[in-house]
Amino acid sequence: MSTEGSGTTAQTAPRLRRTLTLGDLILYGIIVIQPTAPMSVFGVLSDRGRGHVVTTILIAMVGMLFTAISYGRMARAYPSAGSAFTYVGQEINPALGYVTGWSMVMDYMLNPMICIIWCSQQARDFAPAVPYWGWAVFFATVFTCLNIRGIKTSARINAGLAAGMGVVIALFFMAAVRYIFGHSHDDPGFFTRPFYDPQMFNAKAVLGGTSIAVLTYIGFDGISTLSEEAENPRRNILLATVLTCLMIGILSALEVYVAQLVWPAARPFPNVDTAFVHVAGRTWKPLFAVVGFTLLIANFGSGMGAQIGAARLLYGMGRSNALPRSFFGAVDPKRRIPRNNVIFVGLVALLGAFVLSYGLGAEMLNFGALIAFMGVNLAAFTRYFLRAAERKLTNFIPPVAGFFICLLLWLNLSRPAKIAGAIWMAVGIAFGAWKTRGFRGDLVNFDIPAEAEG
Repeated sequence: MSTEGSGTTAQTAPRLRRTLTLGDLILYGIIVIQPTAPMSVFGVLSDRGRGHVVTTILIAMVGMLFTAISYGRMARAYPSAGSAFTYVGQEINPALGYVTGWSMVMDYMLNPMICIIWCSQQARDFAPAVPYWGWAVFFATVFTCLNIRGIKTSARINAGLAAGMGVVIALFFMAAVRYIFGHSHDDPGFFTRPFYDPQMFNAKAVLGGTSIAVLTYIGFDGISTLSEEAENPRRNILLATVLTCLMIGILSALEVYVAQLVWPAARPFPNVDTAFVHVAGRTWKPLFAVVGFTLLIANFGSGMGAQIGAARLLYGMGRSNALPRSFFGAVDPKRRIPRNNVIFVGLVALLGAFVLSYGLGAEMLNFGALIAFMGVNLAAFTRYFLRAAERKLTNFIPPVAGFFICLLLWLNLSRPAKIAGAIWMAVGIAFGAWKTRGFRGDLVNFDIPAEAEG
């Protein structure tokens, strides 16, 4: 009798509608990553990669494509969870899952920080009379206040922003082509130098730049969280994840290629953090303000979203008693958001904006992201090759190639980023060992809780 009742309940309970097509999923992925993704980090990439920005973007794309395949396949096995922490913890080892989860916390805490840094640098270019620290306080305060009020952008607004960015990108391409062909170029290597400049090329520098270029693709894994609302998720989640990485990679490479033709790497930028805005201004003076404002809005939106995402992650940890529940597990009864965590993340981001550069913050973020990517590749290798009834080469190459490319990029992060990241991981492992009595008890939960309804 009880079985029959539960069956009826299961059949009549409301379920998510599978309405998202492959095109919808790709559009979502592009909006999350942003079509202007390489513009914010362009100057840092040029500086670290000794001018080979196009090459770093393309190498990073290869590694992310293999990793995207692993994410898409793991989304089949865990359609509702969709996190690197779950994949690694379930498929390999709970303790390794914890390490992966702790690296995710690093990403979530650093993302709003680097957005504050970039927005403050760009705002200072617009209004140099206001010091950097003044803009940092302003943006950290605005992010925090708006998130406390529960303001969030809808999918329609995001789509509108993406369309607006597309128009600005098109304007930049038209102005850049006009600028490039409006000047004579007698040097036969002018058009190939962004890919390979024999006078500036250094393999270690290019790999170091590539380790930062991964930031261009951060967010593609979010497509896996839509598995329950996608049509034919076993096919479309994998395809959308891979195609999103491919499209963003090609568009990003074109953007930075044209930018390098306009502003050769040998010439220093007025401000490395906002270099692309100065490139746009060179092609057509009004674009300095247009592109600068567009990137400011894009990073503003990313910063707000990243802050609430970090707050929700800390809330999940507080709710599961991994962190003090009274503070981190509390929800504002009126706004239905983890207000304490929003304020906490805002303060940490503001303090970080005073001590970190944009480049170092980006590398530290990628320190954690690359650990998570390596974990997902290992989980896919374990599930679909080691434990498979039939071991196919197609289940071997993508995760193995993805793992070793991510490992190579991780090893080529700067020394300060690796030291800071190692300290973060050591603290986390020590905390986890203490919390679980040497990893023998229940592990910390790093899955981000779903947003409450209403």
